[in-house]
Amino acid sequence: MMAKAPPSPLVRLTKIDKQFASGTLALGGLSLELGENEFVSLLGPSGCGKSTALRLIAGLSTPSRGSIEWRADGADRLSPDGLRGMELGFVFQEPTLMPWRTVFGNVYLPLRLKGMRKAAARPIVMAALDRVGLTGFENAYPRQLSGGMKMRVSIARASVTQPRLMLMDEPFAALDEITRFKLNNDLLDLWAAQRLSLVFVTHSVFESVYLSSRIVVMAARPGRVVADIPIDAPYPRDEAFRTSETYNQYCRIVSAALKQAMGEAVPEADPVRERASVG
Repeated sequence: MMAKAPPSPLVRLTKIDKQFASGTLALGGLSLELGENEFVSLLGPSGCGKSTALRLIAGLSTPSRGSIEWRADGADRLSPDGLRGMELGFVFQEPTLMPWRTVFGNVYLPLRLKGMRKAAARPIVMAALDRVGLTGFENAYPRQLSGGMKMRVSIARASVTQPRLMLMDEPFAALDEITRFKLNNDLLDLWAAQRLSLVFVTHSVFESVYLSSRIVVMAARPGRVVADIPIDAPYPRDEAFRTSETYNQYCRIVSAALKQAMGEAVPEADPVRERASVG
């Protein structure tokens, strides 16, 4: 059987250091490549620089040392200036909705900023709302929505421009387990439908294994990659996958890598060797 070709690179971080004005070295020697149509989770303990890495990828911050390259839409190679030509969406830990705008108005905002008139944008916005299960709520205001529904609006807003890359910073951390499971499934449907690349920050081993095609485990002090684990399980995934032995094996592998990242002793401390036995 021929080996599967690696995805075309979309973003590359090379030997990144990030030091804040306080003197804190958040990232040290971070190197990471993100590919086309990948679902990559960044997993690690608090303070390991996951959110800092996400902000660097989004261009919301600049590295103290090292380089970042992006592949602009339609380009065939990475470039330090590639971010200017890349459509990107960002979902923060909080929904950050404008309380004075309706659901429609919040999702329409990115298109409005691009100069699209409301009449032309309406079918695009309504399609984005339908993808996250909010058809019929377009005239509601954020104060009328549950926490899970607010996050759906945030995801619809980030996806309405059909981004090539979506970055998500622990978007489901504050939600109850049932809502979180449902949004995990909705997110996988969105990722498959739009064929985008997605980088997802989480503290949850179980969530990362369920969602990801690849998990990057980071260690703190300073933040750096200590394990890069492909999740070789087919999509679409459902509740049968959550209860499968394959899922359980991957959870054990990723948990072991996370414990290593936190400096704890692990009986079976070789995730690469364990990975070979999954399947």
